[in-house]
Amino acid sequence: MPTYNEASNLEELVEALFALPLAGLRLVIVDDNSPDGTGPLADNLARRYSDSQRRMTVIHRKHKAGLGTAYIEGFRRALADGAEFIVQMDADFSHSPAYIIPMLGTIDAAGMDVVVGSRYAPGGTLDEDWSSWRRLLSWWANLYCRAILRIRVRDMTSGFKLWRRTALQELRLETVRSSGYVFTVELAYLSEKLGFRIIELPIHFEDRRIGQSKMSTRVKFESAWRVWELLWRHRSRLAPMKTTGRNDPLAVQLERPADQPSEVPTDAPT
Repeated sequence: MPTYNEASNLEELVEALFALPLAGLRLVIVDDNSPDGTGPLADNLARRYSDSQRRMTVIHRKHKAGLGTAYIEGFRRALADGAEFIVQMDADFSHSPAYIIPMLGTIDAAGMDVVVGSRYAPGGTLDEDWSSWRRLLSWWANLYCRAILRIRVRDMTSGFKLWRRTALQELRLETVRSSGYVFTVELAYLSEKLGFRIIELPIHFEDRRIGQSKMSTRVKFESAWRVWELLWRHRSRLAPMKTTGRNDPLAVQLERPADQPSEVPTDAPT
């Protein structure tokens, strides 16, 4: 979970996460020296939830170095700590912790490599307070990315994903170069082209409860032209996939309500 100026949300979100019936749950926070005190607050929470065992780790970075690099640093720590399943999510409640149980149930029961918390799968919804312009821009961004990169995942810009350990290892994080919001697009592109088994779970995307969005219109348009870089950057690695047939993954959308949890082992390292 990357954080930057999330002191108003963090404590409540951490409490909600550790209230989930998952004995093996551990949390990694990567904070980019937030000026609002998010880092020290995260340290206090780590001490609270790490009495008999270390359930929470806080990585402090000296400056704001980008969403993508924060996620990669968190992924590497989770892998090093032995996690079998890794969730990436925002720290502002736009990604509800309540979906983690259904996501784990889906990845386990269906044998998936990646579960995408999807706003655009059948049954997915957006916050009713979103403006028409914001809805149009989000819809257009996904359509644009899918058309250029020629993939089937509907919600390419989703930052709410559950990964199987082996999928992240095969992804080769050292090859992922995006540092901004196009990072989520790069992961979706590589996942599908590398033949990962992907499923989209419909979610309700809630607008952040407190604070301001860090995703400006300028950043969104900058991310749009960077999508073209992905085709060039990964051309050598993905070219062999065209002849092996490996690039024909399962990319489907679940239509059942996302608030109906599936069975999931509660003691799995997560």
